[in-house]
This record gives sequence, structure tokens and C-alpha cells, in this order.
Amino acid sequence: MTLLIIEDEIPAQMQLTRLLRKFFPEIEILGCLDSIVTSQEWSSSNPAPDIILMDVELSDGKCFELFNRVNITSKVIITTAYEDYALPAFKTKCIDYLLKPISESEFKASMERCIGFCQAEEALESAEEAYEPDYRTKFTIKIGNHILIADVHDIAFFYSESKATYLVTTDRKQYFLDSSLESLEQQLNPKDFFRLSRSCITSLAAISNISKHFNSRLRVTLDPDVIEPVLVSRARVPLLMEWLDR
Repeated sequence: MTLLIIEDEIPAQMQLTRLLRKFFPEIEILGCLDSIVTSQEWSSSNPAPDIILMDVELSDGKCFELFNRVNITSKVIITTAYEDYALPAFKTKCIDYLLKPISESEFKASMERCIGFCQAEEALESAEEAYEPDYRTKFTIKIGNHILIADVHDIAFFYSESKATYLVTTDRKQYFLDSSLESLEQQLNPKDFFRLSRSCITSLAAISNISKHFNSRLRVTLDPDVIEPVLVSRARVPLLMEWLDR
């Protein structure tokens, strides 16, 4: 576990370092910074630490300006001699607020809470990574007395028309499927396929053009061009843009 100290007073830096080495020697102290500017520069070239101990009044302003400049994902414990900053501290989602002079018992308890939060998040992330939904990797298609196997990597998109569902391959072939788009949406990996509309689910590779349309909607042209361009509703546009940015 890693920790960064942002504190402009040398005695305070030394006290925090001493307490950390006394109670939490396993934590790696990445450094001590004394200003908003140096903290911003450090953040731009280093991975985020697990925990930040941060004073409010730094050498070039109040620490809350740093939250406006940097996306802070670390767990933050505020250390200050002033009670007035508690509300803005918790508005910026800081874990705890320690008043100087900081007692050893308060520091230890605060750090233990913070470490507990970090460990709980790590456990949740590990559980999410370990869980891999069983998404479809292929589809079996009946054509008369024959069965065709279509790999998902060869599928351009799915669409529905007149209450029927069709699979379209990258080489322009179309096949009838005995499934609804609602069912297919649950079976397909959301990293690879996106529900453009009520009548179409597409792969990323099949999108050949996106243009603006009336009323903040988008017009998506697919390849192969076996169907008309699909209109994406205004409500789904942000979801589409987020999917495209992955």
C-alpha cells in the first residue's frame, strides 16, 4: 500500500512520517509535497497512491483547489489546525478530518479506517475480475438439413424486421435466428456489441459512419449496408459514446 503526504510545514511532515513508521511500517511513503502546483505536477507523472494525508492550507493556497485540477482517486485524510474546513473536506469525499495537534490514537484509528476502505475496494475489484459472464462465442444456424456455425468475430450486426431476427455476417450473408434482440443482448459481450436501437445490435467493426441527426440523435451507417442507417435516440447517444470510448 502506498501513501503521499501533502503538507507545507516541515515539523508536521516529520510527525506524520514518524507516526506512519511507528504504526504502519508496511506502508510505502512516496514523498512529501508542500504545494498545489507540485502536487499537480507529481500527479501528472505518477500513479495515484492508495492514501493521501493532506493539509488544507498549503504554501500556494487551499488544498481544495487541487481537487479542481486533478482527478483524485486516492483515499484522502485531511490534516489541519482549523475546524472551518470540515464541510468542504467531506464534500470532496475525504475519508477523515484530523485536527492538529494530531494525537497518536486518533491518527492510528483514522488510518485503520482508511486502510479498511482500501482493502474492501480491492476485494470487490478482485471479485469482479474473477467473475466472467459466459457470453456467446458462436451461433449455430439451421439451414434446411444443414447446420452452420457462425463465430461472433464474423458477425457484423443483428437486426429485427417484421417480428423476425436476422444475423448479418461481415461478408454480407444474412441468417434467420430464432431469438429476440432482447435475448441476444443478454448473451453478447457488451464490450463487443452495442444495442443501437430497438431493432439493431451492432459490433464496433460494423460501424462505418456516424453523423448528427435531428433532435440530438445520431445516424449510424453499418457495413455491410444491407439495412438502412440506424437512428440512435437522444437517450442512448451518451451510452453509445461511452461504449465507443472504451
